[in-house]
Amino acid sequence: MKHVMEASHAIAEAVKQIKPAVIAAYPITPQTHIVERLSEFVANGEIKSEYIRAESEFGAISACLGASATGVRSYTSTSSQGLALMNEILYIIAGMRLPVLMTNVNRALSAPINIWNDQQDSMSVRDAGWIQLYGETGQESYDLTLMQGKISEHKDVLLPSMVCLDGFTLSHVYEPVDIVEQSRVDAFLPEYKPTHAILDPEQPLTQGPIGFPSHYMEFRYDLHDAMNKSLKVIEDVYNDFNKNFPAAIKNSRPDKYYHVEEYRMQDAEIVLVAMGSVCGTIKDVIDSVRENGVKVGLLKIITYRPFPKKVIAEKLKNAKKVAVIEKAISMGSGGALYQEIASTLYEMKQTNAELRNFIVGLGGRDVLLDHVKKIIEMTQKSEGKKEEWMF
Repeated sequence: MKHVMEASHAIAEAVKQIKPAVIAAYPITPQTHIVERLSEFVANGEIKSEYIRAESEFGAISACLGASATGVRSYTSTSSQGLALMNEILYIIAGMRLPVLMTNVNRALSAPINIWNDQQDSMSVRDAGWIQLYGETGQESYDLTLMQGKISEHKDVLLPSMVCLDGFTLSHVYEPVDIVEQSRVDAFLPEYKPTHAILDPEQPLTQGPIGFPSHYMEFRYDLHDAMNKSLKVIEDVYNDFNKNFPAAIKNSRPDKYYHVEEYRMQDAEIVLVAMGSVCGTIKDVIDSVRENGVKVGLLKIITYRPFPKKVIAEKLKNAKKVAVIEKAISMGSGGALYQEIASTLYEMKQTNAELRNFIVGLGGRDVLLDHVKKIIEMTQKSEGKKEEWMF
């Protein structure tokens, strides 16, 4: 059923439909509308979840850890400094192989204090062992939230996951969203039935004990291996979703979910690579410059962790020039997404393309149509430095 709603509220609708037993909440801008709406659902009896008002983001994620360890589905959401405060527990949850679900509404990190959007918060925890999926629209963010439980709780994965969406520029925007029937969600994502250790007073056990040097490395390898293997599970879940939930609203989501979305890539000589809501702006510019004969396309990354190297290398194999546009910076090194694209193309021996990196939109700086046009022109003419900051 089609509804015009704020993207944050679409996320809340999806969370209601996946029925977490525990929702742990602590308000931080710009994700607060999600947990506010969920509190209304719980108060009205629309969802039978234990709603925990935590004293901090550290407390919220810790509550999710404890709940998941007892064998139930748990959920929280956060942004920016809140995600940073969770950092210690993020690693513990992943290491304990607990499929906790989270939404991260991307917001810049302090200092200086900034409540507006970029993606430095989620990029800063890309190595914590959490699956990361990035939505461009409210519809995609809703859809990915329905999917993340099926991915995380799969017996071959058992990893926590976060759906990331841009703060304000997406989270507070009203769009048409197709909210599917509860019965169809129930058929797609059944009740969580844990397959590994569960805390039970009748059968005491220890989870997350000390890992001595004789064993710690094996645990980390297993976590890395599970993340890599989850690529196939994620793809299977995407395909299952595509089959069961065809798009009801034109252009509301990719033609089909996959690790990446291709936009006008068939004959593209210049390929822009990006994640999140900025892709909508990029698509509009591509349509415009295509009318002038410029063969440019977009490769939108949806699955960022695990990083789909083979897929990306295959999609970029015919590109002559690649420009990675990102709302994050690895200080003293450059764009993290750019580095991974460059490493992937080298590793897969797809090194013929000229690569460029454009840092945009930090701290909520508007990414304008003219910025994207300039990026395309500079890439086309090989102008400027390999790394450019678009102020």
